[in-house]
Amino acid sequence: MSIWTRISAALSALAKGESLSTLFDRLRTPPERSVAFTIAVIALGAKMAKADGHVSRNEVAAFRSVFIIPPSEEASAARIFNLARQDIAGFDAYARKIAAMFRPGDPVLVDLMEGLLHIAVADGAYHAQEDAFLSEVARIFGLSPRSFACLRARYVPDSPPDPYVVLEVTPETPLDQIRAKYKTAVRETHPDRMAARGVPPEAIKLASERLVSLNRAWEEISAARAA
Repeated sequence: MSIWTRISAALSALAKGESLSTLFDRLRTPPERSVAFTIAVIALGAKMAKADGHVSRNEVAAFRSVFIIPPSEEASAARIFNLARQDIAGFDAYARKIAAMFRPGDPVLVDLMEGLLHIAVADGAYHAQEDAFLSEVARIFGLSPRSFACLRARYVPDSPPDPYVVLEVTPETPLDQIRAKYKTAVRETHPDRMAARGVPPEAIKLASERLVSLNRAWEEISAARAA
């Protein structure tokens, strides 16, 4: 059974008048966390689009940069997007429901933030409203300001990312500690580790972008230290 079939089943289970956010209370067990992850990215992406006022003509297009959506399932993705946009509950209510499924700072919440950042920059720009939105979501998820800055540095194309920020270290950190931090981050980026956290296969390609960023940061730091 594909993840989109499971999402369609979850949406069908919504009672009349029930909000999309109630689904997160039903998707807490590991087998269904991939469903929750996908719904969370789309729903929070919809709230983000509503917050900054930049809604593209094809509201599903931005999510194609994170998920492979079969043509037959575009209606399900669009329904999630529209239900989230129409829900009177604020984005913070959604974020808290999602955060309650995991421990603060759980790696899957980091994966989720990366999906949202990927969507935010899909149009080639990163708006102040999007930054404020994502900063607050990161806070609710239990990520520190420095951790969010690290994630943002990997995705926002406004300037070359600081390699120390990307690896969440400082220029004063000894090289062996930086290497250990880098190796840990690479391990957490492995597709098998991400799948075990509940990231659906359709979104595993986020790992390749993260790995490129981590490798580049490590290469820059190690080369600079060797000079």
